[in-house]
Amino acid sequence: MIVSSTTVQPGDGPVRSLFFPIRHASAQNPQASSKQSPLGADEQARSAPKPRALVVDDAPDVTEMLAILLQYAGYEVVTAFSAPQALAAARDNQFDVMVSDIGMPGMNGYELAETLRRMPDYETVPMVAVTGFSIYDRERALQSGFDAFLTKPINPQDLINLVERLLS
Repeated sequence: MIVSSTTVQPGDGPVRSLFFPIRHASAQNPQASSKQSPLGADEQARSAPKPRALVVDDAPDVTEMLAILLQYAGYEVVTAFSAPQALAAARDNQFDVMVSDIGMPGMNGYELAETLRRMPDYETVPMVAVTGFSIYDRERALQSGFDAFLTKPINPQDLINLVERLLS
């Protein structure tokens, strides 16, 4: 499945990004997977608990694109379109990682990260800031409690690699 996203920044033209699925080597070589255990790799993946990700962005197309990327990489994903929705989801669920936009109306991503870091279950959960803002916002994101920072448009493999590195 190919996923596309269009972003428009004031003063700039539209940017169209296409995202292509990525297959892991084990998925391309089924014989290698089946030698690992009596269960096939697909059965093992289904029986193992999936890491849970919270994706937060006020732009529904971006939220959906990020969710699809993480789902394709094997994550169970819950989405929120605002910081208050994300906080409610975090109170009701335990997530292994959060990927959040910075520039949201009302409570922004910085405030969301600061609030989550004060919650006992989220003091150490990896958080990734995703933004259309400049790289200069990286320091503020890190000070707010984010562990990593990506600028839009996002390279899908960069996001997956970053999340996997943070969870390892």
